[in-house]
Amino acid sequence: MAVIFGTFTLRLSTGLTGGMLVYYLRDLGADPIVVGVFAALFYASELIGSPLFGILSDRVGHRRILLIGPLFGAIAVIITALTSDFTVLGFTRILEGGSTAASVPSILGFIAFATAGNELMRGKAVARFEAATLAGLMFGFVLAGPLYDGIPGVFEGFQHNAFFINAILYGVSFLIYRIGVPVDAEPEPAQRRAAARAAEKGEVHESGFRRYRRILVGSHVWLLAPTWIAINATLGLFTSQTLFQLVRDDAPAKFENQVLMGGFDGAMVSAGLAVGGLLFFAGIIYWGNRFKNMRRTTIIFYGIVGGAVLLGAAVGINHSSGMTTALIVGLGAIAIGGLFVLAGATPAAIGLLADVTEAYPDDRGAIMGLYSVFLGIGQIIGSLVGGTAAEFYGLDGIFAIAFLFLGIALIPLAQLRRYEHFVAGPGSAATLSTD
Repeated sequence: MAVIFGTFTLRLSTGLTGGMLVYYLRDLGADPIVVGVFAALFYASELIGSPLFGILSDRVGHRRILLIGPLFGAIAVIITALTSDFTVLGFTRILEGGSTAASVPSILGFIAFATAGNELMRGKAVARFEAATLAGLMFGFVLAGPLYDGIPGVFEGFQHNAFFINAILYGVSFLIYRIGVPVDAEPEPAQRRAAARAAEKGEVHESGFRRYRRILVGSHVWLLAPTWIAINATLGLFTSQTLFQLVRDDAPAKFENQVLMGGFDGAMVSAGLAVGGLLFFAGIIYWGNRFKNMRRTTIIFYGIVGGAVLLGAAVGINHSSGMTTALIVGLGAIAIGGLFVLAGATPAAIGLLADVTEAYPDDRGAIMGLYSVFLGIGQIIGSLVGGTAAEFYGLDGIFAIAFLFLGIALIPLAQLRRYEHFVAGPGSAATLSTD
């Protein structure tokens, strides 16, 4: 539980940084392209760093690498509070991405080890991880507005000094991992065990990137990659880029027919994010508990369809000028239902990735690091493409690109479904159910 709670506090800090940075960039006069580039820098750092830290966690132990993440994050937000230079701020995004890169593979590797051979427990564990991740990120985004902009009539907010408060939260995550996760919570580092077994047999133990490359080529993990990347590209559109469109003060006149473009203050956005985050959280828990009886690919398919329904309702709301209140409320209810179903895609994808590690028990951290690689590629694509689309077409552009990404996610899903039983194993829902 300490690992899950630490995940929540760490992602809370990450979300808080990302949210407050949007308001900070607004005050500094940044445009959507800059916002997209900064988001891409964060995920590029996570993408590159995750395999490195995943391999390292297998060699020295997951717990040790866990402690690096909060340290990187604290340094990043302190620097952010002390500068307004875009180049330096870009460096802090790289450092912040390194924080996530160090933490996520270690956490997921630990979870994969702890749930080996137990379908139901794995479903619950990855759902709780994803729920803690989402809850932390969403709560961070919710707090970002009040902390930075303040609450009208209550207090004025801390502006960029709020980043110092976030450094304290990173310290809390460090203490949770340092004190809450016992030294003996995991066995001797997997790579050391593998090396010892090889020595007993008189064999040469293959380690490092050569072994990592061989595992990736020989496993079925790449069947998951296209769908997972496309889904994350879609989700990437709805983080910093969409948030920036909601709060920007200089929305061009050509977007006046889009009612969601600009004019929202931090408190209003935070309230909306709180509701959306709770719904997504509930969806993750619900679908995570379906692992025993439903195939992972079925849950992912439902999630993609739910995302399309959500987008359709969002387009309607964005052009709701002149609509009756009842119709707008109806669109909102449809969006809520779509969001709840969409939530299932993320724990199902993580569950599939964890299943792959059963064939490579000494390399769980390295393989689970691919979670961040796929997430990073998707988020980079979503951030950069979304920034360009928003510059020319506002939120309509973001919604159109999101539809395209969801369509792309469906294409490789059928192939993944045919091979799912190879990934998930003979005791999984892929071979036991008929859904």
